[in-house]
Amino acid sequence: MTPQDPDHPNTKPLSYRDAGVDIEAGDRLVENIKPFAKRTLRPEVLTGIGGFGALFEIPTKYRNPVLVSGTDGVGTKLKLAFQLDRHDNIGIDLVAMSVNDILVQGAEPLFFLDYFACGQLDVKTATTVIGGIARGCELAGCALIGGETAEMPGMYPPGEYDLAGFAVGAVEKDCIISGASIQPGDVVLGLASSGPHSNGYSLIRKIIAQNHIDFSFDIAGESLADAIMAPTRIYVKSVLQLMQQCPVKGLAHITGGGLVENIPRILPDPVMAVLRRDAWPAPALFQWLQQQGQITDTEMARVFNCGIGMVLVVASDHIEKAIACLQANGETVWQIGEIQPRSSHQAATILI
Repeated sequence: MTPQDPDHPNTKPLSYRDAGVDIEAGDRLVENIKPFAKRTLRPEVLTGIGGFGALFEIPTKYRNPVLVSGTDGVGTKLKLAFQLDRHDNIGIDLVAMSVNDILVQGAEPLFFLDYFACGQLDVKTATTVIGGIARGCELAGCALIGGETAEMPGMYPPGEYDLAGFAVGAVEKDCIISGASIQPGDVVLGLASSGPHSNGYSLIRKIIAQNHIDFSFDIAGESLADAIMAPTRIYVKSVLQLMQQCPVKGLAHITGGGLVENIPRILPDPVMAVLRRDAWPAPALFQWLQQQGQITDTEMARVFNCGIGMVLVVASDHIEKAIACLQANGETVWQIGEIQPRSSHQAATILI
């Protein structure tokens, strides 16, 4: 029998649940997500969900593998997920932001881990979110082999959570894509995005709030809610397939910073990318956002992907083969510019 505190005779023994942490709910969540993780398994997974650490064997096909890692979140797109009660695709966004990043160095994503943090665990919502993460892993061909669910009372408002993700991939050392071989005369290809992906949402939310716009508002045949919550496109399988068929000199994932700040990250000093604004159609959502927010062209190019989610640089004699391969693997692709010599006073990427 537990003795009472003589100074506080009415106190009772406390449990973790009294403090706001439901261990049983966490156990139910683990059981719920095991089938999701199982669908993503690769032969190299040795141990997965439930252990202290997950074990993964480097695939035997690599002769001299280099590991490539990336981590990211979803940003304030989460605020719209809470507001709209849409949690099914936000996990795809989480996976996409990391796997697309490591893809640009030529890496095949091998496995993924997630971090889900909340004030009070809602098993149904968490299961939906992690189901989306597993779906993203399937699209990327990587295994969901572990993660962490943290229930921290008082840290988050009711109904809200935060997400982070961690991807690890591998690339042959002599096949790393660095951009070092990019030279004048090379061609810049752009792959269509599915929307804003996971960037620019603080500005998107401000535009919506400032103009008192209903989420059912129609934009080119779909609701505003559907347009802004479309999950980030995962380019892994199509680009890896392309890399097997023709050389890719450079890749840039168009995230925060847009076209003008991400493409320069892969360019050697003496060159610049010259992009033509009329080379691809401006998606209706971006046109609407620019009009509603009275956003300048310069600011649009710094904040949003403007319809291009991934940029590739290939030699001019590989254009047709690259485009055909990408289209055969489900991508919408445009030739959006070319690489030119750059003088010291010029920007590394310009739109004309």
